[in-house]
Amino acid sequence: MIATDTTAKIALITGANKGIGLETARQLHAKGVTVILGSRDLARGEAAAKSLGGGDRLRAIKLDVSVEADRAGAVRWIAQEFGRLDILVNNAGVLLDEWAVNATSTTPMSMLRETFEINFFAVVDLTQKLLPLIRKSESGRIVNLSSILGSLSLQATEGSPVYEAKMFAYDSSKAALNSFTIHLAHELRGSRIKVNSAHPGWVKTEMGGEGAPMEIEDGGRTSVELALLGPDGPSGGYFHMGKPIPW
Repeated sequence: MIATDTTAKIALITGANKGIGLETARQLHAKGVTVILGSRDLARGEAAAKSLGGGDRLRAIKLDVSVEADRAGAVRWIAQEFGRLDILVNNAGVLLDEWAVNATSTTPMSMLRETFEINFFAVVDLTQKLLPLIRKSESGRIVNLSSILGSLSLQATEGSPVYEAKMFAYDSSKAALNSFTIHLAHELRGSRIKVNSAHPGWVKTEMGGEGAPMEIEDGGRTSVELALLGPDGPSGGYFHMGKPIPW
């Protein structure tokens, strides 16, 4: 993957006050990008921005992606402050299922609805609302934080790395998110905007747990690579560390 010049680029990262979102913010900021850290709690977002050094290139906004008013407010604020958006990293997400327990037949509707509201519907709505600003960018990039657990091919293939990891609400929400990536990339083909899904890996975060094999620094790499794709980079793909994942 080839990175572009990041001078004066503006990025919004959702769920950016901790974990992979914060690490993605750290790495993009280090490359000269102005980063807007979206956080459900503004104070935590501001503290996260300060932990990265603060300054004009690190801004925090209140953005609970599950709240429509927050999504609309973020769009208005970015339009007023910057007039465009170059990079959108849809990082915020939840995993409410019991880890690696296949309870498909008893998964509560409430869990499915909450998971899809945050992992899918909020992403679609926020992206649609921000597209007019992304269209103003010379090289708009949309990165949807998916998971290898959303791969229908691997989930259906006995012996694959994720075959036994069946968490119905989470996995299906990420499969739906992947479908959004494919459809939006197809609609935007021929434009300067690239849309891709990222699998960050199994990372030592609050969600991933201490037993995860990957360090947080590596967990941010795929998002950063896709956020900084050059004009010859892919769109409508599903990647981990530069390598494609089967849908």
